[in-house]
Amino acid sequence: MYQNQKTFRPKKGAPSGSKGAQLKKHIDPTLGSGNLREAVRLPPGEDLNEWLAIMKPIEVSAPKYVEYLMEWIETQLDNESIFPQKLGVPFPPNFQDVVKTIFKRLFRVYAHIYHSHFQMIMSLKEEAHLNTYFKHFVLFTWV
Repeated sequence: MYQNQKTFRPKKGAPSGSKGAQLKKHIDPTLGSGNLREAVRLPPGEDLNEWLAIMKPIEVSAPKYVEYLMEWIETQLDNESIFPQKLGVPFPPNFQDVVKTIFKRLFRVYAHIYHSHFQMIMSLKEEAHLNTYFKHFVLFTWV
């Protein structure tokens, strides 16, 4: 029933000759390759802001969305320019924006679980656990 709904609203393509059109040449072959790390890797010599601006949303099932999301979050957490690991290294100016995006996307996973799977969770008598995890998530994100 929900499989034909898109996770994100698609955006119009980049005009030919633009930076986005150049980067799209890298995106198209890698998206269908089955290697998500390669599909999201910044092409050599490209500007990170340009790369982030042109990544187009794709239609995927809920399990694939969660898989891609967890891989994307792991990439963000491993990126020391976003999440510095050394004491005294400052966080980047966009740090809170990145974290808010992570939280927003994780919230979508919770929303999907409650909307599509809550009856099953109740039948397993696990709703208290889910509710506790969700409450913890919400309280943490409101800090």
